[in-house]
Amino acid sequence: MDLATLFAGPLAAMMLGDFGADVVKVEHPRKPDPSRGHGPAKDGIGLWWKVLGRNKRAITLDLSSPGGRDTLLALAADADVIVENFRPGTLERWGLGWEELSTVNPRLVLARVTGFGQFGPYAHRPGFGTLAEAMSGFAAITGEGAETLPPFGLADSIAALATAYAVMTALTARTTTGRGQVVDMAIIEPMLAVIGPHPLWYDQLGYVQPRTGNRSRNNAPRNTYRTSDGSWVAVSTSAQSIAERVLRLVGRPELIDEPWFADGAGRAEHADVLDEAVGSWIARRTRDDVMAAFEKAEAAIAPVYDVRDVVTDPQYQALGTVTEVRDPELGPIKMQNVLFRLSETPGAIRWPGRPHGADTAAVLAELGLTPAEIDALRDQGAV
Repeated sequence: MDLATLFAGPLAAMMLGDFGADVVKVEHPRKPDPSRGHGPAKDGIGLWWKVLGRNKRAITLDLSSPGGRDTLLALAADADVIVENFRPGTLERWGLGWEELSTVNPRLVLARVTGFGQFGPYAHRPGFGTLAEAMSGFAAITGEGAETLPPFGLADSIAALATAYAVMTALTARTTTGRGQVVDMAIIEPMLAVIGPHPLWYDQLGYVQPRTGNRSRNNAPRNTYRTSDGSWVAVSTSAQSIAERVLRLVGRPELIDEPWFADGAGRAEHADVLDEAVGSWIARRTRDDVMAAFEKAEAAIAPVYDVRDVVTDPQYQALGTVTEVRDPELGPIKMQNVLFRLSETPGAIRWPGRPHGADTAAVLAELGLTPAEIDALRDQGAV
C-alpha cells in the first residue's frame, strides 16, 4: 500500500510494483497526489504521474476520518508493506500508528520515509529532497563557483532505491522471524551515503573536499570537452591505462613520461595541462569522429546527451531502456523501463498511472464491502 507523496516513497513503491507487487495507491478523495500536477501535462493529464503511478491500483481514502481509518486497517490486515511519508506523529494522531497497524497484522512492514527520520531535533520539519542535497554536502562540492543543486529529484530517487532495498531486507527477515518491522528512512541519509568517504576524510585528516566543477581530485583528464560541431563529450580516466591511451590518441605521449603522470592524484594536480591537450584535440573534430577514435583506442568516452539523444541511442534501444506502454487515456506513451533485467523473473510495466480513484470500488469489493457499504463511505466523504 502506497500512502506516500512526492517522491521517494511513491518511487520506491513503483519499483516494487515493477517486479510483481500488487500496489494499491491511496490518495485523499478531494486532494489527489500532487505529482499528478507536477511538470508538463497533455490534455489536462499530468504526464509524470503516468510513470510514478504505473503498476498501481488507485483508490481514495480520507485517513483522518473514522471510515477511512477503519478501511485502511482492514486493508492493512492483509498487506505485506505500507509505504508512508507523513510527518512523524501524523499516523499516530489518526489512530494508524505502528501499534494499531502491527496489532491487525504482526507481519506488516511499515516503511516510513521522511526528510529527517522519526526522531531527533529536525524530525518534525517539512523535508524534501532538495534539503537533503544541500545538507548532505552534495551541493557544496558540485558546480563551478556557487553551490549547485540538481534540476531533478536526485535525493528522492536515491532514497527510493534505499527504501525498496530496506523493504526487501525486512521482508527477507520476516521469513525467519515471522514478524514485520518498521523501516525508518530519512532522506538525508542515503544521499550522504553515496557521496563517498567525506566524513572519514574529515575525521582522519580534517580534509574538506572543495568544488572542482567537472574535474576530479583523484584523476585527470576528467572533464567535458566541446567538439567542432558544437556537441560535448565526457572523458574519464579513472584507470591509469586509460589515461595513457587517451594521451597517445591525442598526440601527446611525452606527457606519459612525466613523473606526475604516474598516478591519478598527480595527474589531477596537472589538470590544466591535460585538459588543454585533450580539449584542443577534440575541438578540431566532430563528435562522431571523436567517438570513433576513442572507441578504436579503447579509451573511455561518452557523448553528453539530452533526452532526444537518449531515445534514439542504439545502446539504450538494445537494452529496451525506454519502452512504449499503452495508456487508455493517451494511447501509446514512452517511459523508462523497469530498473534492471532478471533472467528468471523479469519485471514489467503492466499499466501506466491510473486516474484518481479509478480502482476504489474494485479494491473495496475485494475487501468484502458491499456496494451499499461503499456508497455509505462515499456519502461520509471517507472515499
